[in-house]
Amino acid sequence: MEWVGGVLDSGPIRRRRVITKGHVPAGQAGGNDVKLLVTGGAGFIGSVVTRMLLDAGHQVVVLDDLRTGHREALAPDATHVEASIHDAAQILTPDAGFDGVLHFAALIAAGESMVKPELYWQTNTVGSLALIDAVRAAGVPRMVFSSTAAVYGNPTELPITETAVKAPTNTYGATKLAVDLALTSEAIAHGLAAVSLRYFNVAGAHLTGDIALGERHDPETHLIPIALEVAAGRREKLQLFGDDYPTVDGTCVRDYIHVADLARAHLLALDAATPGQHRIYNLGNGNGFTNRQVVDVVREVTGHQLPVEVAPRREGDPAELVASSALARDELGWVPQKPTLHDMVGDAWAFYRTHVLEQS
Repeated sequence: MEWVGGVLDSGPIRRRRVITKGHVPAGQAGGNDVKLLVTGGAGFIGSVVTRMLLDAGHQVVVLDDLRTGHREALAPDATHVEASIHDAAQILTPDAGFDGVLHFAALIAAGESMVKPELYWQTNTVGSLALIDAVRAAGVPRMVFSSTAAVYGNPTELPITETAVKAPTNTYGATKLAVDLALTSEAIAHGLAAVSLRYFNVAGAHLTGDIALGERHDPETHLIPIALEVAAGRREKLQLFGDDYPTVDGTCVRDYIHVADLARAHLLALDAATPGQHRIYNLGNGNGFTNRQVVDVVREVTGHQLPVEVAPRREGDPAELVASSALARDELGWVPQKPTLHDMVGDAWAFYRTHVLEQS
């Protein structure tokens, strides 16, 4: 089972706050610093967004039960509440003074969602509804939601725009779409300023100064980290599912986005959130890369040969998934700063060598 952030039955709530040397509380930083709750802030994307929010001078409380989040990914200058998103009302009280919520906590394994759908509905949808209820009761004005490109299913048009048909092919995508719909209703009925960001394939790592935050799921299901495991000798070979698709080299085409670019979009979305509106943006590179192109870049960056085995197609895998992020560029002013595969694989490999291999 793969979990990201808050889940059910996490036991008693535990709070921890550690101030690093030289940290200036957001309330003393001046400017437009605000108090924010980040759910799933010990996960890959949530931890990077938390770091950027703190660096921008905001006060951050992380809600994460650490079932699959990593304690070492928690920002030491944030407050950590170890609890489920179902218990968010205990943190989001009317007198707590939160200015916004960024919601990442969810189950994310699409395959597992088809064999254990009840877990996904209970966590991703019921848990998110509990969070939305808490947001409303506490009078929190803004919410940014981590949605997914999985809401589109097999696309009928490329590149995929926000107005494309929503027809998820797995329970994971359906649970995320349900939350998107709930946020639209909440904005209309109660004036919430809501933004959903629909990600495509997130990669890379956030490396700045002494900070290194990267991807490490257990089990790992994403192509780039699996390829790095093969390059490091942790796996025997890399499987590519299908080489007879109608693409330039017969393998699937996917849109990749660097985690640092993705994180910056969340800060822009927080600023752009408008009362009574639910805005939705796709976030992708806009350029697709085939699986074989990913393999070639991993070989180049790591200097290792990557044994590859072609396996049969997986049922339901579309030939091509590429995002149109034009709306995010136009309305948020968002422009990816690390758009190349070399950027993403290079940062991911640097993180993997220093924080996975050396610490295992």
